Order: sequence, then C-alpha cells, then structure tokens
Amino acid sequence: MTWCALASLLAAGRAFAAEPADGRVVFELDVMPILTAAGCNQGACHGKARGQNGFQLSLLGFDAEFDYARIVKDARGRRLFPAAADRSLLLRKASAELPHGGGERLQKGSEEYELVRRWIEQGMPRRLPTDPELVRISLSPDEHKLSAGQTEQLTVTAHYSDGSTRDVTRSSTFQSNESAIVGVDRHGLVKAGMLPGETAIMARYMSHIATWNTLIPLADAIDPAVYAALPRNNFIDELVWAKLAELGVTPSEPATDSTFLRRAYLDVIGRLPTPDETRAFLADQSPSKRERLVDALLAREEYADFWANKWADLLRPNAYRVGVKATFSLDAWLREAFRRNLPYDQFVRELVTARGSTWRNGAVTLFRDRREPPEIATAVSQLFLGIRLECAKCHHHPFEAWGQDDFYGFAAWFSRIGHKGTGLSPPISGGEEMVFAAAKGAVTHPTTGETVPPKPLFGSARTPETDEDLREVLADWMLSPDNPYFAKVAVNRVWAELTGRGLVDPVDDLRMTNPASNDALLSALAKHFREVGFDMKQLLRTIMTSHVYGLSSLANDRNVADTRNYSRHYRQRLRAEVLLDAISDITDVPETFSALPAGSRATEIWSHRVESLFLDAFGRPDPNQDPPCERTPETTMVQTLHLMNAPNLHRKVTSDEGRAARLAASDAAVDKIMEELYLLVYSRMPAGEERQVGAEWFASAANRRQATEDLLWALLNTPEFLFKD
Repeated sequence: MTWCALASLLAAGRAFAAEPADGRVVFELDVMPILTAAGCNQGACHGKARGQNGFQLSLLGFDAEFDYARIVKDARGRRLFPAAADRSLLLRKASAELPHGGGERLQKGSEEYELVRRWIEQGMPRRLPTDPELVRISLSPDEHKLSAGQTEQLTVTAHYSDGSTRDVTRSSTFQSNESAIVGVDRHGLVKAGMLPGETAIMARYMSHIATWNTLIPLADAIDPAVYAALPRNNFIDELVWAKLAELGVTPSEPATDSTFLRRAYLDVIGRLPTPDETRAFLADQSPSKRERLVDALLAREEYADFWANKWADLLRPNAYRVGVKATFSLDAWLREAFRRNLPYDQFVRELVTARGSTWRNGAVTLFRDRREPPEIATAVSQLFLGIRLECAKCHHHPFEAWGQDDFYGFAAWFSRIGHKGTGLSPPISGGEEMVFAAAKGAVTHPTTGETVPPKPLFGSARTPETDEDLREVLADWMLSPDNPYFAKVAVNRVWAELTGRGLVDPVDDLRMTNPASNDALLSALAKHFREVGFDMKQLLRTIMTSHVYGLSSLANDRNVADTRNYSRHYRQRLRAEVLLDAISDITDVPETFSALPAGSRATEIWSHRVESLFLDAFGRPDPNQDPPCERTPETTMVQTLHLMNAPNLHRKVTSDEGRAARLAASDAAVDKIMEELYLLVYSRMPAGEERQVGAEWFASAANRRQATEDLLWALLNTPEFLFKD
C-alpha cells in the first residue's frame, strides 16, 4: 500500500491500532501489519524466496518468528539502533532517507513510522503470553445487493482472543474475484459495475481472510410469476431459477431437438449421431424422447472410452518418464473402471491406496510417476478434494487457511509408500516396479526439521492400526460424509464438462475466496451424488434431464451478459480427439495411429506420444510435460489454418473411397446430398436459404463431385461444426 493510500485513510479518522494498556508496541500486533500494508513482504520485494538485497521476510507476514529474527537479530542486529531509533536502517530505508529499491514505504513522521520507531525505542518487544492473539477478521456492513454503479465502504475488524476488536481496514489488502462486476480499491471501497452478476470481495489481514459476497441484479424487476411458470424437471431447475430470480435474469428458450441431440451425443459418448439416428430422433413425437435418449447413450459402449479419455488428462503420465507399459496399464485400468461404471468413491479409493505391479495394476502408476510425498499430496488434494496445496509447500497459502504444517501433515499420509524393482530412468523407463505399503517412512518439516505426523486438513481421522497402510486411513477420511470437498469437486468437474463452466471455476480450486456461483446447487448436487452411491451415470442423467441442460445458447436481452449462472447454454469447442473422430466419421475415411490397431478411434489413444499433427493443433496435452495434463480449450489461428489447408483433411474430403465421392456418384438428387451432409456435420436439416445457396453452387460447379467436396469442406470449416452448442 502506498503512502497516499495510508494518508487518505488517516484523513478518514480510522485508528490504526489499539495499543496494550501498558503502552507497549508489539511486533506481531503492530509492526508486522505495517510492513504487510506497506508491501515490504510481498513476493516482488523482501517476501520472495531469497529475499531482496540480503534482507528476507516471510511472504505476506505468515511467520512472525522468522521475521523477528531477520529484523532484530540478522546481520548482528545492524538494521535497528534502539539508542537512536531514527537512525535505524529499517526506518531510514523505508522512509527513503537512504537509497531503497522499493522507494518510500513509510513517510517520516507518519503514525506508522512513529509506531515502528517507538517499538525500536522500547527494545523491540515481542508478544507476551498474556497479550491477546488474533483469532479472525470480519467484514462489515452485512452482505447485501448493490445496484449498478453503487459504492460501498468495507470495514475490516480484527477479533482477538480476549474479546477485543480493532479496525484494521487500512492495513488490509482487498481483491475482487470479478472486477468487471464489482471492483474494490486498496482502501476497501467497493464499486459495482454495470453488468449483472455476483462476486466475492476478499480481505486479508495478516494470516486471516474474510470474504464479502454481493450481487448486482438487472434493473426493472421481473414478475415472480415468470419464474414460477418455468419448467422444473428436477432440483437443478429449482435452484437455478431461484438464482436467476435474484439477479433478474431470464433463461433462454429450450434448444431445438437437433441441437439437443448433437449436444447429448457429444457429451455422453464423444461422437456425432449418424443421419439415420438424427432422422429417427427428429421424427419421434414422444414428450419423453430426450430422457430416453440420455438413457440410451449412457448404455452405449463408447461412453467408457470417452470419459476415461477425460480422466486420462488428469492422471496420464509422460510415457518416457514412467515407461510405455506402465502408461498403457493405467489407461487400461481407467477404461475398465468406466466400463464397469465403478462408483466414484471406489474409483478414488483404488487409486489412492493402489498397490502391486505397474504392469498389472494400472492404478499404481500414480505412485510411479509421483514418487515423493509432497508430489503426491499436491496431486491428490487438488484432484479429489479441490484444494490446491502447492503454495503451502513453501509458505502460508495467500488466499486460504493452509500453511506448511497443513501441507506436510497431509503429505505424511504418503510417507510409507515403498518401491521395488526398476526405478525411473528417463527418457526410457521400461522396467516393472512394485508399489507397496512400507513399514517405515516419514516426512520432515523443512523449517523446523521435525518429523511431521499424518494429519487431515480439517476434522479428524481415525488412528491407524498397527502396520496399516496410512493411505487406507486417508481414504476413509476423504470419503467420509463429513468431508464436503470430496463430492463437491467431483460434481463440479462433471457439471463443467456438461455445461461449459464449473459452479466453481477453476473446477479444482474450492476455497472460501473462490465461492461457487450457485452454492446451493453445488451442495445439492454433492448430496445427490452421495445418495445415488457415487454412480457417475446417475449423476450425468440427473444433470442432462434437467430443463437447464437443454436450454439454447442463444441469448435474450436479459441474459446476454450472463456467463456463470446458466441462464443459457455455454458453447465449448470440441475436444481434439472428438473433432478428429468426427471428421473421420463424416468423411468415412478412418484415421490410422501408430501403436494402435487399424480402425482405432482417437478417443482410444493411450498416450499423447502417439503422433498426430491434428491433435497437437487442437490442444491435446503436451507429451513433453511432466505430467502432460494441461489441455488447451481455446481456438487459435493454427487451428483455422489447419482445417483450411491440412493435407490429411484434404485427403479425407477428396478420397475416392470417401463419403463425398460416393454421394456424388449416387443417384441422389442434389437436395438429398445436401441433406445428408448437413445431417452428418450439423445433425440438422439445411435451412431454406442454405438449400438455395447450395443448389446454386451445385449448378455452377464443374461437376457433382467437386461441388460435393467443396460443400463438405466448407461445412467442416464453420463454428457450428467446431463447437458443441
């Protein structure tokens, strides 16, 4: 925080800090908040890993013991001069009396400067056992709605163990999750934007965080009868409509049957419907045909390969690091789990507690790839709890409650994993390895050097029995009904796959400072998932048979700005494998892949090392990363150029054995050829204008085959084909 910001708050008359009755200035209660507010311990300054110019502080002031030692004792105490406090290097640097790379942080004579000076004069006192401890912080006023353009001043209050409170607004930092909806300045002044929506404002004071949620409804209230009249297929619709009513947003109309059909096929089995399947669905007049379609798709064998491919993104290792056979074994394990519709809780338990051969039990590949407890801890906590612990490995998490004690306590659950056999030898690790529960093993705290016992992140876990695998105890705690994170991150991930955006985004970052856009819906989905025995197909069916899932992506005048409340469907670009399979199906020219049998589909690829320029262009994970898990969903110029110019795509469209050649050589009328192509590519009939333009093109082309190939190529190069609507 700059001096200008501090000065403006002083002018507002806010007390910086209440002092103890004996007049002492306390390091933890008074000095550290000043350094934090001034930005001295930020990552760009003395809070970085190795400090700045020989002076290091803990990041954001999360370690008082460390900071006190660095300021008072480091370099023989040269930074402080109690006999003449104004001559202390700490003050002369911070006030820019001496050259300082960070510039002026404390203005000489200011209240902050004087507090630090008095602390030095008093002999740099620490907190006494009788001094109160900071327990929590709170934000006021109470949460409420804001109108567009409205401002609101937030006040941060610190609560201490003796019941006392202190206004610490000026020494707090603020951040908005959605600054376009509601912004906040460094003083805690909130200002609503002009877009409707909801966001959370985070305030941080020392090691404590508080959030303030607000929403901005659209102007011009909507008659409640409008929402009461909306269809309610299940609890999802009820909770989404309730949220939209708060915002004054109205949902889009239902998607057409052809749009719903294409969407459902792509979501459940990752492939397009055939023209005959589309015709049959469009001709069906039954009011329950959408529900029956979902049930039929969930029973298709393609379901397992498609959803296993999604999970492979999260778990698949670099084959050159862990070995080709181990990677293939994990892929086979994933596909078999989805073929059996293995309940999600059993799926996770088998992964987290996996033992045996990397060649026979693919689940143990997780522990061949990530071999050290800290590596495993970050992966497991993020994947299965939605808790990102990586920051807490080195310092206290800046946006959450997790610190190093939490991180290494969680990592200790994986301290007794043994390995026997050929270890890793990149770039080619070919040997078999056995993973087992070892009798010994420990995790050491990097700061204290002490052995850290296994500890859950919250709540309590049962005491391990003698010689019991610690991971079994961890799995019991993770899967317990008392653990809200487990089911929530699972349903949030599935919801994002089906709707285009997670209720919490990113999907694996569940924290107080990143609240769900509809927390009631997230909780209800998690509860439902538990009630159906963690049956993934039942969860998919519940979401896909809701009215919300079947909404059109076309916006109306009241939901055009909505991107997170599901008043309409959010379009997604097709996954690379799905897109390549779709092109192969449409052209009827199959793709060939190395290390796979003839006729294999892209969704059956077991390693990203299988070469494919198309899949690389459309964002599959980079096989050279460890692990190769990051998929790129965005559209790029490379993708556009690839669809327009790729020799392989041209070969498929113009193949003598391909679909275009057969259609052109058939006795079918031009109109029927166009219908077939539109059904193949878009899963719908061509519209009137499209028929007219197509007929004119066929009439002007040199021959039917060229016209057919050109039309097919044009359809494949449109957003309607590239995106799941």
